[in-house]
Amino acid sequence: MPTHALKKWLEQLGIVHTGEIFFNADTAQLVTQAILNGEGQLTSAGALAAITAPYTGRSPNDKYVVDNKDVADLWWGDVNRPVTKANFEKIKDRVTAYLSNRALYIVDAFVGADPDYRLGIRVVTEFAWQALATKNQFIYTGEPHSENPEITVLVAPNLLLNPEIDSVRSNAGILLDIKEKTILIAASKYFGEIKKAAFTLMNAYLPPLGVLPMHCSANVGEKGDVALYFGLSGTGKTTLSSTPDRKLLGDDEHGWADNGIFNFEGGCYAKTIRLNPELEPVIWKAVHQFGTVLENVEISPETHIVDFDSAKITENTRAAYPLSSVDNIVPESTASHPSNIFFLTADAFGVMPPVAKLHEDQILYYFLSGYTSKVAGTERGLGQKPQATFSTGFGEPFLPLTPDIYANLLKQKIDAHGTNIWLVNTGWTGGDYNTGYRMPLRYTRHMINWILSGEHQNATYHLDTVFNLSVPDQIEGIPQELLYPQSTWKNQQNFMQIARDLQLAFDKNFEKFQSFLNITE
Repeated sequence: MPTHALKKWLEQLGIVHTGEIFFNADTAQLVTQAILNGEGQLTSAGALAAITAPYTGRSPNDKYVVDNKDVADLWWGDVNRPVTKANFEKIKDRVTAYLSNRALYIVDAFVGADPDYRLGIRVVTEFAWQALATKNQFIYTGEPHSENPEITVLVAPNLLLNPEIDSVRSNAGILLDIKEKTILIAASKYFGEIKKAAFTLMNAYLPPLGVLPMHCSANVGEKGDVALYFGLSGTGKTTLSSTPDRKLLGDDEHGWADNGIFNFEGGCYAKTIRLNPELEPVIWKAVHQFGTVLENVEISPETHIVDFDSAKITENTRAAYPLSSVDNIVPESTASHPSNIFFLTADAFGVMPPVAKLHEDQILYYFLSGYTSKVAGTERGLGQKPQATFSTGFGEPFLPLTPDIYANLLKQKIDAHGTNIWLVNTGWTGGDYNTGYRMPLRYTRHMINWILSGEHQNATYHLDTVFNLSVPDQIEGIPQELLYPQSTWKNQQNFMQIARDLQLAFDKNFEKFQSFLNITE
């Protein structure tokens, strides 16, 4: 039963006359409620599956940030659209009125494993399955916050906003008040909106404290060596960091402080499309457990077996599961400073090398460029054809502050700890996405293990003819031609033209950073 303090807190927000409140409910109770409410169904393995249509991915065009004049260095543009404080409060009133007079599912948890930087978060939603996903994703202890939470998330998935009345673009709205650390979500059931909105707040909160927030996964070797994997959705962050031979720190969001790395979360939010038990055994095991939440997967109506190869609903099928579902983890979710950082890109043009070592003058260029190819389904409106894109810091949709702040922090950390930086292409080879094929995962893993094991230390390198990247001359176990991308193409002239066009696109994109000081060299 909710405490008097919780009821009072809800009333202060404007949520009154509530129905039954399920506060920090256990997993079995939330699964039961979700099924009774018709929110989802159990798979044959015991996971809870929910459908989030019509929003099966984030809706970046519906994200707004309160224009607080006393919050410094906000980065306005296509990613962070301003909303007035008055309009935010008006929509907040609509959300709290909607959440009144109904059953609510409320979860208290934390964002940030390092006690010096963690924030308490409280998620209020109308769906039991979203509460379960919240428990899985954030750092959940089962204990209520002794005081009001630092972060408040109010989720009304069935509330449709009115563009004319609410001054928004569509029926959906993801609104953030960074100063007050309050998040409003309307019309979207997609759990990724909750997860990434909290990440965005951390990306504003931590830099003034000297902590670099990062859109990356992390794992730790037997000798305590830490590796980070930066990349957007679909580039392999979760897959490459979830391996039996290294302990998983986290699969998506981390902070780099003076005392090392810490995970923001207590769970994973893995893509499951075409999930392969042989190539991704850690994730495969996790999605076949009671308590895991699956989004938008196709399930056999007769057997309730999940078809992970199906993209009938979306390519962006997901699984939210706690780190406790993974055998090989770092329990404290903290580690030392990284020895190696991998910038992952899924190059849809098939012209970038599979692995390259970045020199000092290239690191910020590729970090700020954040080149990859958007995978259909991760965001609404992309269709089925991948699109090349540049995403600042490999996480532009979640960066509320100007890019120089993150770039300068990265440079300071790398310089202080002598971290090696690598560019890894998990995308296409032998042609573009129409004529080539996806880089085999076994080869990508092999190249990364070659680096992590220290075998690279005596390697020789050649310069890529277009991108001027240092590429290993050879790696035992990797076909030689893969290290020379041009040789994998039948039409050499087409390769050179496409590669040069891509380099021009890099340079054009980078022009937008020239107005920021101290980040180009």
